Amino acid sequence: MEPIKRFYEIRPSSTETIRAWQGHLIETKWFYCTAGSFVMNLLPLTENGQPNTSLKIEQYYLTSDEPLVLKVPGGYASGFRAMENNAKLLVFSDVSLGASKNDDFRFPENAVGADWGEM
Repeated sequence: MEPIKRFYEIRPSSTETIRAWQGHLIETKWFYCTAGSFVMNLLPLTENGQPNTSLKIEQYYLTSDEPLVLKVPGGYASGFRAMENNAKLLVFSDVSLGASKNDDFRFPENAVGADWGEM
């Protein structure tokens, strides 16, 4: 846990909410599902922080029934959707909030084709 500078919990208000896309070129994040489940998509970024559409979107399922930590290194944007009500996602970061804001690249959920699971 030495590289961790901060952490926070995300509790989506609805399974209809898609939180995407937010990326970083430098910051690394780790995601851990503490309740329910999530579908998570990772989108590679170009060196200037734009979606790299020549590379494939990676998809993962995080569930509290099969705990694992998903590491998302710099150079990726992430997006996710809760698959169950009352789902919780714990997020760890290796940079301060100020540093994260200076390394922040955002795109609308429909910027690239991604599978968010059945609604």
